[in-house]
Amino acid sequence: MKLGLTRTTLAAVFGLGLSGFNLYVAPAARAQQQQTPLPAAPVPAAPVPDAPAPQAPKPLADVDGPITPGIGAGDEQAAPSSSADSPDQPPAGTAAPAAEPKDTTFTQPAPETLNPEDIGTRLVVNTTYVEVPVTVKDPKGKMVAGLTWRDFKIYENNTREPIRIFNVDAYPLSIAYVIDQSVTSDVMAKVNSSLDTIQGALTPYDELAVFSYSNGPQDRSHGFTGAQSARVPFIFSMTKAAGTDEQVPVNSGPMAGCDVRVNGNCADPNLQPGHSAGSAANVITIPKEIHTLNDAILAAAKELSTRPRGRRRVIYVISDGHEYGSKASWKEVVRFLQTNNIAVYGTLVGTSATWGEGFISRIHLPFTMYDNILYKYIAATGGQADSERNLNGIEKSYFEIANEARNQYTLVYASHESPYDSKYRSIDVRVNRPGLEITAKRGYYPSALMNR
Repeated sequence: MKLGLTRTTLAAVFGLGLSGFNLYVAPAARAQQQQTPLPAAPVPAAPVPDAPAPQAPKPLADVDGPITPGIGAGDEQAAPSSSADSPDQPPAGTAAPAAEPKDTTFTQPAPETLNPEDIGTRLVVNTTYVEVPVTVKDPKGKMVAGLTWRDFKIYENNTREPIRIFNVDAYPLSIAYVIDQSVTSDVMAKVNSSLDTIQGALTPYDELAVFSYSNGPQDRSHGFTGAQSARVPFIFSMTKAAGTDEQVPVNSGPMAGCDVRVNGNCADPNLQPGHSAGSAANVITIPKEIHTLNDAILAAAKELSTRPRGRRRVIYVISDGHEYGSKASWKEVVRFLQTNNIAVYGTLVGTSATWGEGFISRIHLPFTMYDNILYKYIAATGGQADSERNLNGIEKSYFEIANEARNQYTLVYASHESPYDSKYRSIDVRVNRPGLEITAKRGYYPSALMNR
């Protein structure tokens, strides 16, 4: 009984406690619930519109008949469809309009193949700019300075051309020396002594190459080198030669090479010139001396043609001007020089340096051979020549000619001729001042490398 009473009592006590707790907390909870606003009523969502009803596509106004993929509209009658009653549908049997006329004369040329990197950056200019160096001297042979572009007139094929560029600045030289080793020994000795002074006539901005010739050209420098390089004295020392011996040619008589004669003939056929093949009169055919001047100038010109623009291309020849035995002709060499804008200068030595001989060489009598063709090269390319017989004069000519080649008036004009025409074009330069001597090239052959 006591145990049951105790349990009953504990249950009543705990029941009372929990009830009191609920009575204590409930008012605070109700107050908090009263302070918290009630959530708003949910807004009904807008009704979703229905999808548009499918409509039949409008028929083409100029098509009568069914359309077959790859063929187009034909002449067949259109099949009935559910949209036949539509007001936009043209009535059946309406004729189609005539087709557009086609241009049958137009031909699409094949597109030019270009590198993708060049697209958008390629510029084609079909203008040929011609550069003409001009030397102007007074009656005393001194160079005239202070002229302007207004003092010059330039004509190409007898048509005056406007001067586009006029420049009086000094140019660096790319100069190729061509030394004749076939001159006589006394002349060659003077040339050998003068070679050491060539380097003093050039500036550090110049460059040079050295060629020599007697029986064929030889490249002594193997390309261009700096004018003040330490290689230059060594190159010129390798160019020095002994020259040829001065002998009196004898082709008949007792001095013709046979010492013992019988009845005018050599006693021993082996002693006579030509041995057993000698003629009945024992006349010796004197061979001509070999002077391959054309081949030497051509070899130097080929080396000069590789030099960059902005440099004056010059061939400086130290020779007597004699020519015989070359494989290249004068016309071929001159065309190459005029195509690559190369001028030929020269110092005449030996017999060609005789007083007055230089002026006589400029006048050629018809049907006679040329004894000195160096003047022809100089006149055709706008160069200068100097005739010297002594060592002092040869050395001075190196400095004077190099100075004239460097300090020239430079005229540039745009040719009116077609850029695709490779024919020869004559040039005539004039100065609006009397008594002056103008030296310039007589013409040129255009090429694709002129504006390189």
